[in-house]
Amino acid sequence: MQLKEGECAEVLFGEKIIIQNKNLYRFTSDSILLSRFARAKRGDVVADFCAGCGAVGYHFACLNPSVTSLTLFEMQEALCDMARRTAEYNGMTAHIVQGRLQDTAADYAEKFTLILCNPPYERGGPQNISYERAVCRKEITITLEDICRAASKCLKFGGRLDIINRADRLAEMCYTLKKYNMEVKKVQFVRGTPSSRPYLVMTEAVKGGRPGTEIMEDFANTAENGGTTLGGGGK
Repeated sequence: MQLKEGECAEVLFGEKIIIQNKNLYRFTSDSILLSRFARAKRGDVVADFCAGCGAVGYHFACLNPSVTSLTLFEMQEALCDMARRTAEYNGMTAHIVQGRLQDTAADYAEKFTLILCNPPYERGGPQNISYERAVCRKEITITLEDICRAASKCLKFGGRLDIINRADRLAEMCYTLKKYNMEVKKVQFVRGTPSSRPYLVMTEAVKGGRPGTEIMEDFANTAENGGTTLGGGGK
């Protein structure tokens, strides 16, 4: 494997590896949590929005070998390049779409049955971090509403959006999803320890779904569960 300056190869799943760059924003446990929260259905056509280096989509594909159609949407060229080379090295198949999701989504109307998204969580500017890292963490180039609008456009009727965000943005997520004809069907909070307050929330919304939400048992993202208390938006 040929790695570029600053890059490293890390374990993704089993013997599969993922290429990351030490100078760019690297994926956190949030990505793995979301890929495990989502459930595949036979014949799913899957997309990963705000894909970064592809951690969510690739890990989900590893967990669900029946997935044969995966499309990654990412704005940054360097992250797209790493995602492409990760797929090639592991013998995985993925279509990678580079560009602003607000622009590229129009070409994929009603294409997908499942969309995964680990978006930027925070508002505000870079604040002493590089622009490349900031746009992965903060709503500089895309907002939650932009993502919900794009997902509603790209999902087939009955398709699902599985998305993770800060726990204190749950109400905003619910009403924004409903605004774009997606009904929240599952909610699971994530805690750093069993006794701490939730810091993340994962939701599954169904396009055109009927009202009714399953509140799942909170997940404690502790070392014994294979996690670490990493947050703040990542890929």
